[in-house]
Amino acid sequence: MSEISIIGLGWIGLPLAKILSSDHSVFGSTTSADKAASIQKEGINAIQFALVPFPQGKGFQKLLSSQIMVINIPPRSRTSTGELFLEQIKFLRSMVDQSSIKKVLFVSSSGVYPEANRKAAYTEAEYLDKDLTGNETIFKSELMFSEDRNFDLTIVRFGGLLGDERIPGKYVAGKENIAGHTRVNYIYRNDASRMLAWIIEKELWNEVYNGVAPIHTLRKDVYDQNVRDLGFEPPKSYQNASQDDDRLISGDKILSTGFEFEYPNPLDFPYSRKS
Repeated sequence: MSEISIIGLGWIGLPLAKILSSDHSVFGSTTSADKAASIQKEGINAIQFALVPFPQGKGFQKLLSSQIMVINIPPRSRTSTGELFLEQIKFLRSMVDQSSIKKVLFVSSSGVYPEANRKAAYTEAEYLDKDLTGNETIFKSELMFSEDRNFDLTIVRFGGLLGDERIPGKYVAGKENIAGHTRVNYIYRNDASRMLAWIIEKELWNEVYNGVAPIHTLRKDVYDQNVRDLGFEPPKSYQNASQDDDRLISGDKILSTGFEFEYPNPLDFPYSRKS
């Protein structure tokens, strides 16, 4: 049994904590005291901890006493320049360096790959720098944890995290000129949590893995399925089909370790529409 701390008991982190807690001692963080209390009632050791960007909270030192840390605090890139996120990562890296943590699992995003479409899928071996990345904030955050370290590190770059109440068709309902001819790079929520647990259990350290379901369905097919199954308004119009290549992210590397997706096809993702 290992002690594992999870920074960010959110949409992926909380299911991960529940998976790991059957075999490990798990502590996790959330920025809200009320949410920490609510999670405690579910049997998960939750601690209020925030990076503003300096660390703030009560008893958060417990998070730094584990052997393994999962860092799951995605940047709010749509609402900020990324500067605060990078300051948070900088503080967190400093805290890890001064702690007893020996292994770090860093949750990143496939948005780090270039935005250009091409015939070949983007793989973990892709060369990246600040001029080639599709998201400089994500790229810099990975560098902050990977450079000059004395701990084992594995980075997971997730594609679009969907399923349950996150429904693709909801975001395009009634809209015009939607791109439906490209293929998706999605992963179901619980498969993402299972993949993180798999990496820890199999000790797949000092690697980079893409977290993307192996079947890359057409966007239009996903939206149409959401319309049929969940009653969303369909998009008013789609962009004309293009002969251009897709921007595909390969998930073959994690499959080669023996990991199996419960939902390899985005058309099968379970959803729970809320009124």
